[in-house]
Amino acid sequence: MSDKSSTPGPETEAHILAKALPYMQRYEDKSIVVKYGGNAMGDASLGQAFAQDIALLKQSGVNPVVVHGGGPQIGAMLTRMGIESKFEGGLRVTDRATVEIVEMVLAGSINKEIVAMINAAGEWAIGLCGKDGNMVFAEKARKTITDPDSNIERILDLGFVGEPVEVDRTLLDLLAKSEMIPVIAPVAPGRDGHTYNINADTFAGAIAGALQASRLLFLTDVPGVLDKNGELIKQLTVSEARALIKDGTISGGMIPKVETCIDALQRGVKGVVIVNGKVPHAVLLELFTEHGAGTLIVHDKD
Repeated sequence: MSDKSSTPGPETEAHILAKALPYMQRYEDKSIVVKYGGNAMGDASLGQAFAQDIALLKQSGVNPVVVHGGGPQIGAMLTRMGIESKFEGGLRVTDRATVEIVEMVLAGSINKEIVAMINAAGEWAIGLCGKDGNMVFAEKARKTITDPDSNIERILDLGFVGEPVEVDRTLLDLLAKSEMIPVIAPVAPGRDGHTYNINADTFAGAIAGALQASRLLFLTDVPGVLDKNGELIKQLTVSEARALIKDGTISGGMIPKVETCIDALQRGVKGVVIVNGKVPHAVLLELFTEHGAGTLIVHDKD
């Protein structure tokens, strides 16, 4: 027997919609870029909730764009193919054989799975990567690490790992007008003719910057930026975020995530949010409720 007491009545539903309406209107005809990956990607129920969120954004007059990762799936496929994963400074070295697998997994199986979920939620999604319509061009990434013993810097050769250097929004604008939702894999060509694997967070930031997006959402496996007491910080300016990095409040893997947020703001994004993708309907909670669901990082006030 179902528990009818857990089902909201008409008055409650109307109240929820009335509270959400101003936020829906705020983002009408605006671009929202969502980076999807991590734990949410491997959970069927969370994936379905995510697809429903993206479909509802489109139905509400928003222009959502999805950028996705797929590190664990790439690692699993490399193992199945008998290709050893090599790492330098904690980063995957991507040789010619590896980049072929990366493109196959990211622009193939993962991309089409996400497209199918959004289509099943009632909207039209289309799978793309940076190669389509010359959307993104990349250059070989230059990474340096410092040897802790000698304190000498050395340049890492990560193979076909790239950084986005050019983004053309023409195709994305056409898709927005055609009521299509782009789902983009972070693979792009270089002017040198090679294919490059790009960090999905960095790729999403470049896409959001080119679109001058109102919001860029990073779905992660943590609630957002936490203070020294472990409490969620609802909002930060760029200066405040940098101060928290300097004093050690923001540490470890959160540092590159916040730095990517700051870079996206410098590219022209209006606000960037780090939000817990393990929470069902995290996208809607962040965009369509008063208090949001993660940490919003914004420009410094003039």
